[in-house]
Amino acid sequence: MANHKPHLSFWQIVNMNFGFFGIQFSFGLQQSSMSPIYKYLGADEASLPYLWLAGPMTGLLVQPLIGAMSDRTITRWGRRTPYFLVGAILCSIGLLLMPFSPTLWMAASLLWILDAANNVTMEPYRAFVSDKLAPRQHSIGFLTQSAFTGLGQTLAYLTPSLLVWWGMDKDAVNSHHIPHVVIVAFVVGAVCSIASVLWTLRTTPEHPLSAAELAEMRSRPAGWRHTLGDIVDAVREMPPTMKQLALVKLFQWYAMFCYWQYIMLSLATTIYGTTDQTTQGFRDAGLLTGQVGAFYNGVAFVGALALVPFTRRYGPKLTHSACLALAGAGMLCIPLIHSPLLLLLPMVGIGLAWASIMGNPYVMLAGCIPPERTGVYMGIFNMFIVIPMIIQIFTLPLYYRSWLGGNPENVIRLAGGLMLCGALAVLFVKLRPRAAEGQAAPAARAVLGGGH
Repeated sequence: MANHKPHLSFWQIVNMNFGFFGIQFSFGLQQSSMSPIYKYLGADEASLPYLWLAGPMTGLLVQPLIGAMSDRTITRWGRRTPYFLVGAILCSIGLLLMPFSPTLWMAASLLWILDAANNVTMEPYRAFVSDKLAPRQHSIGFLTQSAFTGLGQTLAYLTPSLLVWWGMDKDAVNSHHIPHVVIVAFVVGAVCSIASVLWTLRTTPEHPLSAAELAEMRSRPAGWRHTLGDIVDAVREMPPTMKQLALVKLFQWYAMFCYWQYIMLSLATTIYGTTDQTTQGFRDAGLLTGQVGAFYNGVAFVGALALVPFTRRYGPKLTHSACLALAGAGMLCIPLIHSPLLLLLPMVGIGLAWASIMGNPYVMLAGCIPPERTGVYMGIFNMFIVIPMIIQIFTLPLYYRSWLGGNPENVIRLAGGLMLCGALAVLFVKLRPRAAEGQAAPAARAVLGGGH
């Protein structure tokens, strides 16, 4: 069926992926604000990884299940659309409630709901690219999602600082010490989450399934046992390329989870010399984390499309390896920097890696999975994101104080070393010819207006 899919213009691809902006705005708020919120509510530094368990656990349980279900779903609106809408509504509700959490357990519980909702929306969005686009446009489809990841997270990280620049008092807090600028940022995120998904639903209908496809789907046994059976069969028949990418994702996602959890605490010690959440320096570190996070996500936004010609010329494997190496070097340098302005240098490497992480592995994957099982394989592939996070959650507290000296700066150094390991591991991935050659050549021409 891929050969019969119409060629979409660049702006049509932008419209179909615009909902990814809201999803990633939500993730950006979590990355930038959950550790501070937990600290404001009384969490201990060593326990922070456990409090982040919601994201990887919901991803592990929800994404493959939703992927398999969306492959089987038949409605008047399409296979993926119901999941987009339900997930976006639940996500918006979670974002509205989160900054008003009066207790640590409530904030942690809301994060479970919020992450589950994000995963319900995001996994079918990955499959949507393969549904709508012919293989020659997969690269531009996934890299456009990567660009919206950068844009959404840039604005999520930057919103508290923008509110301060627009006149809000950065030191105004509620009774639980949560700054008002953080509360307003979550409200903005709730609006962006639902509005961006509704834009995609309005502008980009799903392709109607052919009679043969409908007949094949209806012939499959119904019920949750058969859905789980689809997942088990897909794991058993997993392509070799996908297995090799699992090791790469182990390194890069363990590293990114370390970075997100401890970057604010690291900057609080290196730039402001404090770990006390009641001080102005700690609040300033939160704003600085948002600013440098916005910068690296801005680099990712621009870099996602800038990487297209490099992927075309050198292939997704070499491009991804180079980007991970730059991020690793940058993370190793962060604890050595004591000037906020100089932090922008390592953020360039982290931004390029973030753009590549959200795009190039999917380019490599798309060339090796059967199109009729795209949803379930995308869900399983995203398990390779959450499993490293779960491993990080249960292992880092074991050696945080003994091996890392209870120092958040050492967690950032660990993240840098793991990124370098990921850069090496990706070089051993064996790609199928289509992915190895790079699918970005037609994509690059589409960006420039050629599109042939």
